[in-house]
Amino acid sequence: MKICGKQVRQRGEILLDVDSTDDPTHGQQQLSFFNGGYGQHLYHPLLIFERHSGCLLAARLRPGRVVSHARIIPLLLRIVPRLQCEFPKVRIQLRADAGFATPLLYEFCEFFGLQYAIGIGNNSRLQGTAQRLQRRLARRYRRTGQAQRSFSSFRYRAHPWSHQRRICYKAEQAEAGSNLRFLVTNLPGRSRSVFSFYNDRGECENRIEEFKNGFAADRLSCHRFRANAFRLLLHSFAYNLVNLFRRQLPPALRSAQIETLRTRWFKIGARIRETARCIRIHLASGWPFQELFQAASICDSS
Repeated sequence: MKICGKQVRQRGEILLDVDSTDDPTHGQQQLSFFNGGYGQHLYHPLLIFERHSGCLLAARLRPGRVVSHARIIPLLLRIVPRLQCEFPKVRIQLRADAGFATPLLYEFCEFFGLQYAIGIGNNSRLQGTAQRLQRRLARRYRRTGQAQRSFSSFRYRAHPWSHQRRICYKAEQAEAGSNLRFLVTNLPGRSRSVFSFYNDRGECENRIEEFKNGFAADRLSCHRFRANAFRLLLHSFAYNLVNLFRRQLPPALRSAQIETLRTRWFKIGARIRETARCIRIHLASGWPFQELFQAASICDSS
């Protein structure tokens, strides 16, 4: 974690991307249930990535029928205090979709001083507040024939909330109709900037896809739930080891996917010679990725 810590200090912030994913089951696995949101029997793992380093900070296996935000607070309670202790002067931010829009998560972030942007579902009160801007965009669209988009914010307090919070919203009008998106946040700045910050969490989807496809993280075929939870941790360790290696590569290669790394660095035929003084590794002289391997080796040794 030395490299991740160095990068955190350079950027001066830690950005937590929280998300859940589906892990379909096809047998008699314990605590595998039908989930109506995904339309199949599955486990419902909870994942927390750090955006800048790509590290997977937490992976928790959950039964298939739990909601997205289930057990997020206990997991964050194990992570956030340790991060603040290790990086006391570093700002911590959190992003999550509307599945995690719960007052308990807002209060947790505010108590620990986290900046957050979390999606929130539409309701009649939110839509009523945004209706004036939406009508103005509709008139402008009818007049110009061009798609319209605008951003704004207001203060809002839902019934379970202890106080008002900032709601940023995006209003769109196009040929397909009107569209409203809402975020609850304590971030400063313009609403457009807050949405730009939130929309970048799409990178988390790429990390999840690589975690599942590149490291077979969705291959949890043991019968016992605890065994599958342990297998998920093993997949997480493998992902972080490869990600740590990737962070040491030259900058142009740090976005390489796991399949690229396997083809060009890991799956290499070699002859090992062990003598009394050293161990020599002989690679094929016709191997096409010699220069890349040498560049990675030099970067690693430095």
